[in-house]
Amino acid sequence: MYILGISAYFHDSAACLMRGGRVVAACQEERFTRIKHDPGFPKNAIKYCLGAAGISIDEICHVVFFEKPFLKMDRILRTAGQNFPKGFAYFSDAFDAWFGFKARLPEIIRDELIQFSPTGGLGAIWMDQMHFLEHHQSHAASAFFPSPFDSAAVLVIDGVGEWSTTTLSCGYLDKSGVPRLSFVEEIHYPHSLGLLYASVTAFLGFKVNSGEYKVMGLAPYGRAVYYSKIRDNLIDIKQDGSYKLNLKYFSYMYSNDMVTESFASLFGFNKRIPESHLEQNHFDLAASLQLILEDAVLGVARHARDVVDSKSICLAGGVALNCVSNGRLHREGIYDDIWIQPAATDAGSALGACYYLWHEVLGHRKWLPHPFHGKPPIDSMQGSLLGPSFSHSEINEAARELEVDYRCLDTEDIYDHVSGLLADGAVVGWMQGRMEFGPRALGARSILADPRSVDMQRKLNIKIKFRESFRPFAPAVLRDKVQDWFELNGSSNSVLGAPDCGYDSPYMLMVAPVKESVRVSLPDNYEDLIGIEKLNIPRSKIPACTHVDFSARIQTVSRESNERFYSLIEAFYHLTGVPVLINTSFNVRGEPIVCTPKDAIRCFLGCDMDYLVIENCIFEKRLIDPSKLASYEDEFSLD
Repeated sequence: MYILGISAYFHDSAACLMRGGRVVAACQEERFTRIKHDPGFPKNAIKYCLGAAGISIDEICHVVFFEKPFLKMDRILRTAGQNFPKGFAYFSDAFDAWFGFKARLPEIIRDELIQFSPTGGLGAIWMDQMHFLEHHQSHAASAFFPSPFDSAAVLVIDGVGEWSTTTLSCGYLDKSGVPRLSFVEEIHYPHSLGLLYASVTAFLGFKVNSGEYKVMGLAPYGRAVYYSKIRDNLIDIKQDGSYKLNLKYFSYMYSNDMVTESFASLFGFNKRIPESHLEQNHFDLAASLQLILEDAVLGVARHARDVVDSKSICLAGGVALNCVSNGRLHREGIYDDIWIQPAATDAGSALGACYYLWHEVLGHRKWLPHPFHGKPPIDSMQGSLLGPSFSHSEINEAARELEVDYRCLDTEDIYDHVSGLLADGAVVGWMQGRMEFGPRALGARSILADPRSVDMQRKLNIKIKFRESFRPFAPAVLRDKVQDWFELNGSSNSVLGAPDCGYDSPYMLMVAPVKESVRVSLPDNYEDLIGIEKLNIPRSKIPACTHVDFSARIQTVSRESNERFYSLIEAFYHLTGVPVLINTSFNVRGEPIVCTPKDAIRCFLGCDMDYLVIENCIFEKRLIDPSKLASYEDEFSLD
């Protein structure tokens, strides 16, 4: 039985195909259209999913959409009407959008799917076999059902779905061994941690639904001097984990602007103009907001622990991508285990919708992945490597079209050769196997570099990624060596970690400090430095992936999750004694992560990357005709 899950028409559109409880393929539409966070109908992603299974749309038994359009319409129109007349323009736009298009979504989705049918019909799929879930149901399903747990608290925190902004559910196995989700509590719009964070993101001059991770990266450069002002004026966090925003300061209910004039008055400075110089008050506001978010998430998580008697928690929703908050939740020890859906945003809801239908509606047990080298994987996400892969002939065709040469190495030689290039200071594009599903590059579509280099962070940001210099980079570390380099501790009660080898963070969604033994002596005046002044001071033996607060966003890599990436890091470790590589997404600023060999080659030719490795094919920049090189910096809109 095939199930097709769809997320569309807001941001991060995606499709997922499931067969017999196993995810066959999943991908975001942006990877094909090259439009970041593409909200359109995911026709290219659906085409890929069908092709990966070798089927047509006529063989799909169920189609499930990630939210309920009419319930969402109710919220948008009610909110706009309640804020009339100041929300008239917003109301008018919403009315036109919903009654002109979105009110017909069931028919529109079916019409779109018919285009894939070789017979001009949809076989068994009629309107009564199209399913519409609530937004947070899809998120919660994406968090619990593929997790390694039989029972868990399930916490979803995002901007807003239909009405829900924070929901708590209980995941468990019923008497028949079928995994189930039981709704417990929720917080309603307009009170939202996601929208609080988005509002400050916009005020700091970054794009909503895109720039929140920049605010998280900016926070360590500041001091939380506005913490009390936010806590006393913007948000009331209760003892039971619930919270309310002071709506006097927010206008997202009736305007495309996120905050009112009172917001700027409260902090004493105006909204930052995008791309303008960052000042100390910007760093401090980011630091204060981040601390508030962490406190709020901890409050909700503690309450969840009291209500749902489980030692494990699963997270999804956009706020679950805040890896600093996730790291603090882990360090607080409220739960033995935390599992976070790697595609935590709306893209992952397409996958969650499939899981919900398979388990909750159809009543099937879990699909159990096969062991790899005798070891079972920790979850059923298959390393989140659910996107397309490409053959040698497709690589050759892309190289011929772009008129560049390459050479091939045997598999047993590729790791030693590339690790040597990295140890010599080269920046390497690394494209291997199936593409990642979700926003993180996990070693399939990555840019890799030596973390020991003092100037590598600046080089990668400015000359490779064409982005702000303050942005940090993540270390990918061998799973069995994480305890030697980072304070990411496991426990004897944990499914995902152990005292002797640390905790698992396979999806780059957990921040932890670099160990004291890895740190280096700092200048006497380090604590007196402010903002970007701290950026170029080496702080550890791996300075290029140690943030200014001595933290790192860690990806643990095992053979079970990605054998080729593990083998490369292992070869680098044998050569240098350091079991860590810088891993950043294979793209430039404003560009989605590369999907095809042609995408990868174009990006390689347009920036200062030294080598490109696609499967066993190596492209070397210095051997390429200079006429083939072109600036890539302005190819995409700034994020």
